[in-house]
Amino acid sequence: MSLWVVLLAGGRGERLRREVNKVYLPIAGREMLEYSLDTFRRSEIVDGLVVVVRPDDTEHLFELLAGTAPPVRIVEGGPTRHQSERLGLEALSGDVNRGEVEWIGIHDGARPFITLDLFRAVVEEAHHQGGAVPALASSGPLYQRQEDAVELLDTRALRRAQTPQVFRARELLEGYRRADEAGFEGVDTAETVERFTDLRVGLVPGDPRNIKITFVEDVLEAEDLAAGFRAGRWVERDAGW
Repeated sequence: MSLWVVLLAGGRGERLRREVNKVYLPIAGREMLEYSLDTFRRSEIVDGLVVVVRPDDTEHLFELLAGTAPPVRIVEGGPTRHQSERLGLEALSGDVNRGEVEWIGIHDGARPFITLDLFRAVVEEAHHQGGAVPALASSGPLYQRQEDAVELLDTRALRRAQTPQVFRARELLEGYRRADEAGFEGVDTAETVERFTDLRVGLVPGDPRNIKITFVEDVLEAEDLAAGFRAGRWVERDAGW
């Protein structure tokens, strides 16, 4: 098996009210992106990384990646998450066509606390199904607005998707090309896979600590989580179902 990870690091910090790219904000003395980079560096099943960046951040990323193994390719992203994913995937198209990359994972750089434990679980499920996503049970009530009423939804079967998401590479790449032809942009990788490929997508229990940092209050939570993550105290995942 050959597996590469596309790490999305081309976002912005508007909702954090910061001018800089949020993945380079300091969390407990380290830049946010360093956490997930180090996790994938330590993984024995990752053969390489594609880091999708904003043009303005390329020079800084080269400094951050100094001495990095496994191999890393840097790709400039697009104006949306979906387009950045597509550009990251196309950077691997030659390797996929030659059969040198069989699996691709997609991960948000704004989720710093991905653990090897969770990553392995997603990869194992992907091997059984063709694709896999970590997910958590929906918390709190959800309502569906109708024309003249509001309906309370049954959330027992609903799940909130996280990353990393892992899929068979050839079908993933072809699915994104079909989506591009149709003018479709998914909210995440799994939506595009579900609509434009025949891959089955399995779910594994996510990790509630695998937060996506979007708002100011998320930074405060991340500071608390970083202490335990760096100290290596995350031995067992909460199933989160």
